[in-house]
Amino acid sequence: MEIDHSKGTAFSNFRALNHDSSPAECEHLIRNMATLFSHVVDRCDDEQISQYDDVLCQLAELVESEARAEVAKILAPLSRAPGTVVIKLAHDEVEVAAPLLEFSSVLSDDDLIEIIESQTEGHRAAIAGRNPVTDRVSSSICDHAENETIVKLMENENAVIGPEAGPILISRAAKDATIAGKMAHRQDVDWRSIYETLDHASKRVFTQLARTHMKVDQANVEAAKNVVVNKIKEQVGFNAAEWNVAWGQVKALSDRRKLDMSALERFCRFSYAHHTAAAIALMLKIKPDVMVKWFAGQDVGAFTVAARALDMSSQSFAKAIAIVPWREKLGTNDLQLAAARYETLSYHDAREIFEMWRAHSFRRPQQKAHVA
Repeated sequence: MEIDHSKGTAFSNFRALNHDSSPAECEHLIRNMATLFSHVVDRCDDEQISQYDDVLCQLAELVESEARAEVAKILAPLSRAPGTVVIKLAHDEVEVAAPLLEFSSVLSDDDLIEIIESQTEGHRAAIAGRNPVTDRVSSSICDHAENETIVKLMENENAVIGPEAGPILISRAAKDATIAGKMAHRQDVDWRSIYETLDHASKRVFTQLARTHMKVDQANVEAAKNVVVNKIKEQVGFNAAEWNVAWGQVKALSDRRKLDMSALERFCRFSYAHHTAAAIALMLKIKPDVMVKWFAGQDVGAFTVAARALDMSSQSFAKAIAIVPWREKLGTNDLQLAAARYETLSYHDAREIFEMWRAHSFRRPQQKAHVA
C-alpha cells in the first residue's frame, strides 16, 4: 500500500485506527508501519515524522506487548525516530523498553534519568549497559539502582565515572566489596579529579578503599589535592558523531514540544556542547549544515546574532559561546569580545539582521541573480 505523505490526514483513514478493528489487524499494521518508517525515515520531513508518531502512539495502545516489543526493536537503531512513541515505549514494561534503553541514541540524558528514577530495576540495568553512559546518567544509576546493576555499570567500559557519579559510587563501594573491587579495575577513571570533589568524610572513605581495594599509593592520593581537572567544563571541538546524536535527541525533544528556553539553558548548565548548538539551530530553524559551517569557520558573529535573536540571557550566552563545539577552541579574548558584542546588540536589531540573513539564505539561485 502506498502512503500519500502530502496530505495531513494521510494516516487517519486506516481501518486499524478504528476501535472496531481486530487485535490482529492492529498488530499487523503497527509492525508494517514501523518497518516502513525505518526504510523511509531519511526522506521524511518533520510533518511526516509527526504523522508516523501519532499513528504509532495510537496503535501502541491497541496491541499486546509482543507487538510493542517488536516495534521497539525496529526503532532502537535509528538515529532519527518519532520522539513521542520512543518515549512511550521506553517507559513500557522492560521486555518492551529494553532495546530502546540499551541502543536508542534518540533518548537524551534527561529521558534516561527520568526512567531511572521512575521505572523498575530492569530498566536501570538496561541503561547501565548503554554505549555510552554519561557521568550524569551514571550518577543517577549509582543513586537509585541496586548493587547488581551498579556492578554492571562498572563493568561497562563505555560508562563514564566522573565528578557526579564518583562520590556516590564511593559511598556505595564502602558498603559493598564487590562494587569496590570493580572500582579497582577502572583504570580509565580519573580518581584524582574525583577526589578533589569529595568532602572530608568521603575523602577518608576513598583513602580506605584505595588502600584495601585499589592499591593506590597514598602519596598519589595526597598529590591529588593539588590537581584540578574538570573534564565536563573543558571546551570541546566539533565531533561529527556527537553532533548527529545530539541533533537526533534535540529533534526528538522538539517533536514532543518540549524544546524551549528552559531546555536550552539546561544544556548550557550541564555543558552539553553539541546539544546546545542543536537546540539553538532548531529553535531558530537553522539548517544543521549551516550551523556546522559556522563552527568550522569560527563564525562567532553569526552565532552571536542567532543567540541574541533567541533573546538568551547574557549569562546563558556567555556559557553557550564557551562550550559550543567550535572546530578550534576559542581563546579567552575571543570569548570576552563576543560577550561584549552581545551586550551591545539589541534583540530588535538581532531579529532584523537574522531575518534578513534568512531571506537571503533561502532565496533561490535564480532569484539572487535576478536581484543582482
